[in-house]
This record gives sequence, C-alpha cells and structure tokens, in this order.
Amino acid sequence: MKELTKAEQQVMQILWDIEKGFVHDIIEKMPNPKPAYNTVSTIVRILVKKEFVGYTAHGKTHEYHPLVAKEEYSKQFLNNFLGGYFGGSFKNLVSFFAKEENMDAQDLDELMNYVKKNMKEDEK
Repeated sequence: MKELTKAEQQVMQILWDIEKGFVHDIIEKMPNPKPAYNTVSTIVRILVKKEFVGYTAHGKTHEYHPLVAKEEYSKQFLNNFLGGYFGGSFKNLVSFFAKEENMDAQDLDELMNYVKKNMKEDEK
C-alpha cells in the first residue's frame, strides 16, 4: 500500500468521516482557508488512481467513497513509521516518547494498562 501525502491524508480523513460524498462535500469539511475546487478534485483523482478511493458516476459528477478502511491504512502507516524510525520496536517508540515527554512512572503505567485493555478487547 502506498503512503499518502499530507493533502491526500486530509482528504481521506474527511472521506472516512463522511463515508461518501462529492468534491464540494469534502471542501465543506475542510478548515479555512478552503482550497480551490480544482485542487481538491485533483487530489481525489490521484486517490482514485492510487486505489484508495472509488466513485459512483452521477452524470458528469462523481460521488466518492473510501476503498481502504481507516484502520487498515493506520496499521500500515504505523508499521512503516515504527520500522523507519524505531527499528520496528514498539518498546523503542515508547522509550522515545517517555524521554521526550518526561513521562513519569504513573503515565507509563496508564499507557501499559491502556495497551493491555485494548489487546484483550481485540482478542474477543
């Protein structure tokens, strides 16, 4: 799976939230200053080409929808991020943030409890 640019990620986040929509629907959800219609339309066409987005034709207009689930992309992105910056080690990632954010033992405990809880829920 290809990695997305920041602009592509922004459009995908909106499509994941609204589930389907036209270019004007995507623009409506973007923060000000809003990009030009043609800019967003170009980004969406690139996402179609990358097979992240599909569409249904309605005459000359297209209604777009995600082809890749947010969870699927998030998992792939995180694995690439971990591999590229932390040698694929979650332990190295947590260690980095513990040092950078001056996390104390209680913060680390809360993080570990959160991870354990989510792992148990995933097993169900």
